[in-house]
Amino acid sequence: MLSDLSIKNYALIDNLQVQFDSGFTSITGETGAGKSVLLGGLALVLGKRVDFSHINDLSKKCIIEASFNVESFNLKSFFENNDLDFEFLTILRREILPSGKSRAFINDSPVNLSLLNALGEKLIDIHSQQQTQELTNDDFQFQVLDALAQNNKTIEDYQLLLKTFKSTQKQLEELKASKLQSQKDRDYHTFLLNELMEVNLQSIDLESIDVEYNTLNNVELIQAELNLANQILGSEDLGIASNLIMLKQVFHKLTDISSSYKTLSDRIQSVSIELDDIFNEIESEQSKVDVNPARLIEIDAILQKVHNLFSKHNVKSVQALIDVQSELESKVDSIASLETSIIAAEKALDSQINKLDKMANMIHKKRKTVVAKLIMQLETILTDLGMPNARFKIEFSPSETYLYNGKDHLDFLLKANKGSKFLSLKKAASGGELSRIMLAIKSILSKYQQLPTIMFDEIDTGVSGEIAHKMGDIMKQMSLSMQVFSITHLPQIAAKGQSHFKVYKQDIKEITVTALKKLSKDDRVVEIAQMLGGKKVSSSAVAHAKQLLN
Repeated sequence: MLSDLSIKNYALIDNLQVQFDSGFTSITGETGAGKSVLLGGLALVLGKRVDFSHINDLSKKCIIEASFNVESFNLKSFFENNDLDFEFLTILRREILPSGKSRAFINDSPVNLSLLNALGEKLIDIHSQQQTQELTNDDFQFQVLDALAQNNKTIEDYQLLLKTFKSTQKQLEELKASKLQSQKDRDYHTFLLNELMEVNLQSIDLESIDVEYNTLNNVELIQAELNLANQILGSEDLGIASNLIMLKQVFHKLTDISSSYKTLSDRIQSVSIELDDIFNEIESEQSKVDVNPARLIEIDAILQKVHNLFSKHNVKSVQALIDVQSELESKVDSIASLETSIIAAEKALDSQINKLDKMANMIHKKRKTVVAKLIMQLETILTDLGMPNARFKIEFSPSETYLYNGKDHLDFLLKANKGSKFLSLKKAASGGELSRIMLAIKSILSKYQQLPTIMFDEIDTGVSGEIAHKMGDIMKQMSLSMQVFSITHLPQIAAKGQSHFKVYKQDIKEITVTALKKLSKDDRVVEIAQMLGGKKVSSSAVAHAKQLLN
């Protein structure tokens, strides 16, 4: 409930501080006294946008603060989810700075306007004539029906599942798009992969192949050089081997003469052994040298393919080509994994559709069961409010798609008078009739859900005295379970209030300001008497006022 309100420097309000009680509070005042200013200030602290033309003194801050007792509103999770301090007495504050900047606070924590507005909607419903038009909106009509049907928990579960369903739908669409693109790319990737696989990259040792290629490509030169080496070593006249034999003989003789030549003789013997081994190796290499033009062509083709692939894939090693091959294999195989993912997503989607349909059907059935009850309660209340011939009809039609609250389209129809046709509320009801219907609906809702504080702004416009009595009774009944304010010009409603405030203007130092005061019992008699008979209060008006108050 709204317990305290403070407004500074807003329109004609200089400094207003007021405390409110629970139950039913009536607010009265002459036309132009500033009731709309009071509502405007309250709207600001609930997160509405600033109209700077309403700031009285632009050199000073405009500060609006409202305190709400939220102990019974189950709002702790809202505060926790938004990282706010939770207090049973929650304070909302809005500051408009001379610079034009606006600041908002919840329990002294800075917040943005959207968060302030979100909390404000849970705390107070300022019901103006303009808001009566909400009655003609499907969203509001569903809210009424679902409150009676106690559908809120089911709808919450449905909405969570619907969110998952839409996410799965999007995922499936993306998978199918990826599959389509993969199918387009697959032929090209397969072509590239086959090119790499034909070369058998894992079996290629590029260094060895280069050596073999150079050998085969220079086989005649190699043969000639090996033959020359053979001649240098093995020639009987000039060969190194023959000369080495003579050298060995020389030192053999010298060793016989003196042992000091034995070291040199041993070294020459060692060189002779090594040279024999080299000679044998040369002969072995000569036997290996083979002119093989077919193998040369084969190796040349392999090298050409590998170097072409290096250029094509912009790499410089066989290992890099192997990595490219693995990547292409993954891409070619990905369409199979995509197909598996698509099947899984379609299966999940089918399961979600089945659950959504069941939940939507449950929501629909519960709505259907309360239609007659809602219509009966509406028609009963409206009979008391001067609409005895009002008849309602609520029709459903199935939706082909999943809506945010089920699969129902709703037609809320009214026949206001005998002999007329059922039409939509917008077409069938006048402004005054819509106000009475809205009051009836709010009255019904108050029995089925915990509504925030509600402030009716001249909802009684255009009704007679007897109907005003009935409207006042309804508001008073609603106030048994919630805090209700009524800004009214009708004494019949004003008199029903447990508390009564008057909005008025006064001149202070040549400046007109709006003020609000709580009326005493005697003050209420005078105020209601003036509402009945004008400023000049007659004894009969006073008597009538006392009668209304009693």
